[in-house]
Amino acid sequence: MKIDGNSIRPGNVIEHQGSLWVAVKTQHTQPGKGGAYLQVELKNLTDGRKLNERFRSSEKVEKVRLEQKNHSFLFETDGMYTFMDIETYDQIEISGDFLGEQAAYLQDGMEVVVEFHDETPLGVQLPQTVELEVVETEPVVKGQTAASSNKPAILENNVRTMVPPFINVGERIVVYTEDGSYAERAKS
Repeated sequence: MKIDGNSIRPGNVIEHQGSLWVAVKTQHTQPGKGGAYLQVELKNLTDGRKLNERFRSSEKVEKVRLEQKNHSFLFETDGMYTFMDIETYDQIEISGDFLGEQAAYLQDGMEVVVEFHDETPLGVQLPQTVELEVVETEPVVKGQTAASSNKPAILENNVRTMVPPFINVGERIVVYTEDGSYAERAKS
């Protein structure tokens, strides 16, 4: 599907220079001279390269539609993560390098959305939050108020995050998978 160059939005996947790219950031720019353009930061979906490109409204860009399928995470072996299609029970393996920091938040049986283009997996969307146990943090100091700053903690998946002072070792908390930040205490 062809779209105008200035219609690109973050998250859109486009075909550019013979490869598939995802728009990471966009910024409309209108210089004093000449026509307006859209400055787009692109990330290559196959090798991770970054590229800054200018698109004018008169340019046409091929927007790629990705097929999204629900999968269940099964297990990890030697850096390869196995997922099963919930409808067909077909299994696929995705490299840990491809998943990046997201891999730390995968849990057995977790439902994720895998995005495909021509049967090639291009992305994995995790749930917005996950529940994890705090395995290491500093004890609460008497007289410290709840309004004071957060303290560092290590979670069961070995990810470091900042938690409020009232969170102790052994407690379960909810964290955002996008950046690993604390959301709330888990409901028991």
